[in-house]
Amino acid sequence: MSGTVRGISEDMDRQIIQAVFDEDTMSSTSVGMSDLSDEILLCILRHVPVCDLVRNVTNVCHKLHTLCHDKTLLTKVSLSDEYQADDLLVRQILKQLANHVQSLSLNGCYWLAGSTMELLARCRGVTHLDVTGCRLTSLRLSRLLSSLSLLRSLAFDVTPGFNSAQLSSEAVDSLSRLSELRQTLLTPSYGVVPCCAQLRKLMLQFDISDVTREGIGVCCQLMMGQSSVPHYQQLEEFTARLAPGEVNQTLLLLYLAVFSVHVPKRLRVFLVSIPGPNPAHWPAAPSLAQSLGQRGDLEALQLPRSWLDSLSLKRALEGNSPKHLSFSRCPALWPQVFQSLLEGGVKDATQLTSLNLSGINKVLYSECRSVEDQLVPVTMSRLAVGCSNIKQLNLMHTHYHHETSPGGETHLCASLAKLTHLRSLTLPACALSDGLNTHQITTNNTPPSPLFLGLKKTPRLGIQNFKPDSESSLSGDSISGLTLLLDGCPFLETLEIIGPGFVSALPRLEPCTRASVEPRGMCAWARGVGDAHLAALEALPRLRRLTLAGLPGVLRGTGLVQLTRQCKDLQVLSLANMGLLKTMNYTPALLDTLKQCTQLRELRLEQPYLNASAAFFEALSCCSRLQRLCLISRSGTFDPSAAETFMERCHHVIMCHMFMGGTLVACRTLQKALLDRFSIDRSALSVVIYPLQHEDLPSVIRDIPLTLLDRITLFQSHVAQPPHLSPL
Repeated sequence: MSGTVRGISEDMDRQIIQAVFDEDTMSSTSVGMSDLSDEILLCILRHVPVCDLVRNVTNVCHKLHTLCHDKTLLTKVSLSDEYQADDLLVRQILKQLANHVQSLSLNGCYWLAGSTMELLARCRGVTHLDVTGCRLTSLRLSRLLSSLSLLRSLAFDVTPGFNSAQLSSEAVDSLSRLSELRQTLLTPSYGVVPCCAQLRKLMLQFDISDVTREGIGVCCQLMMGQSSVPHYQQLEEFTARLAPGEVNQTLLLLYLAVFSVHVPKRLRVFLVSIPGPNPAHWPAAPSLAQSLGQRGDLEALQLPRSWLDSLSLKRALEGNSPKHLSFSRCPALWPQVFQSLLEGGVKDATQLTSLNLSGINKVLYSECRSVEDQLVPVTMSRLAVGCSNIKQLNLMHTHYHHETSPGGETHLCASLAKLTHLRSLTLPACALSDGLNTHQITTNNTPPSPLFLGLKKTPRLGIQNFKPDSESSLSGDSISGLTLLLDGCPFLETLEIIGPGFVSALPRLEPCTRASVEPRGMCAWARGVGDAHLAALEALPRLRRLTLAGLPGVLRGTGLVQLTRQCKDLQVLSLANMGLLKTMNYTPALLDTLKQCTQLRELRLEQPYLNASAAFFEALSCCSRLQRLCLISRSGTFDPSAAETFMERCHHVIMCHMFMGGTLVACRTLQKALLDRFSIDRSALSVVIYPLQHEDLPSVIRDIPLTLLDRITLFQSHVAQPPHLSPL
């Protein structure tokens, strides 16, 4: 029996024994899982991965063998993130489930062979199929679709070489009956959209590079000649997420060309996310917004900032009760957003569950911001009362500077504490500060001596241009505001705290993000957020995902140790640019932190001078359930033998990405050693070890499976799209 199943069984046995314990007679009755009713056992088995059901649980006893084949467990199957499932096991599962499964997800199973994909044709009762990230050619897709006549929902990748002309007539017939489609476009193409006349839900992800590996520019002119273009007659939901690049934006406008002529009457969800400060202009956006507001059933809206003005936004929201709204990097819409939400511009603001206000401040870089350029606690308090059911809130790239004067304003955190249903929160670091103390003000405002001005070096890009306060001053920092937030929102599961000026060193998104981020160290309030604030996060027992980036006030990292001591179920941890950048002062605390993260599945660590030593990998080995590891360090070093020992101990690790310093030879030697030794037993293993500053790094990153690449390049990926609209 696998560790997952054994753990569930032991936990259930302990709880049952405790429940029947009689304190008066001091007697107890031992009840095992086999004594439970079939209904209770089925509820338990629904939480067991299908691989364990088929391979382990079914062999325990006759009763469990029968229950494991219950149709309620086999109709909806997901093999996503089942990294131990090799081709042989997946083929075995598909053979056993062929007559039962109706919804099947192989999302992100990039390691499976194309011949395994062909076995999906046996699952003729499938109505929902997700093969995103899998090896699927046009011919294989054609054979698959020809066998799945009941298919209503499909997700797949449009890869280079895709040719819709190779689809058989039976495959086209199956596509004509689809109501949901998600395409990840890795090459300019309409994919199968022209064949899908009955689509009600279309989700697109554009991830096309502007140049090929040979350095040849990519264009979309070949698409102009296609006679069949999308019409979206029945479309209700349209979602598009773009990676950086002009080709992606040009291709999006081709997909949207029909909207300029005719807006689908049933359209109620329209989400378009374009990175970078200058998204391509789309003249039809105002008319689209007006059309969305006419029916009164708008559920979700997200448009690039150049597509929408205040009047169009007002018309789109008026009389509607949206569930998700995103106004990322839309400072011009600041007044209208709050007017619509707070002054009757929407029909029912309590329906709103997801709100993205990232970068909605009018002024980005000025230290002397006025009140209207910052988040106002009174306004946010009204927002919390009016939109009381918000579960996801993103306030990244905004500012709040609390003043500690007597009788001053209510802290922003006190206003946010009214959002009692909050589960996911992204905050700027300065929002946690209780204000500047006297020492900080003196340090920041006292001009340097002329003697030292002549000796001062010109600051380099990425190196902090200020000196943090001494530890003694930080130790007395008040966390009363943060405490109010934690008391009001104790059920937070995802928390991101991003300091101003943070830009990841990975090149995939760096050019577009750097243009919209202010210089590091600009905000004095953010510099006061340190270890005491991190330690206070121990009050979040349900915390599962934590991101801390660009926090120069974290000196020793002792708050991390206290935090992880209490947050036992932390599964995803992302740390970047903490404390000083020229050295890494919190290494001892980091090692103690890792030793306590026994449930950790994913670790992303970015620091300019990271030393992945034997002690580091020894501590990391305590994370026995770790699956994905990403280390990013421009001048970092690593111990090859320690890395190999770590991989041997943590046999669940299938992603080991290290973008460090060192020579290309040293990186390739370790990469080859890890692949040669562990890829046989871990078919999903992805090992990429490469110098961060090497000129060929962009090409190397392009070879990483997209399902893994999104995890290591985007801190805010999980709040960029509304969870309730996640495809399939």
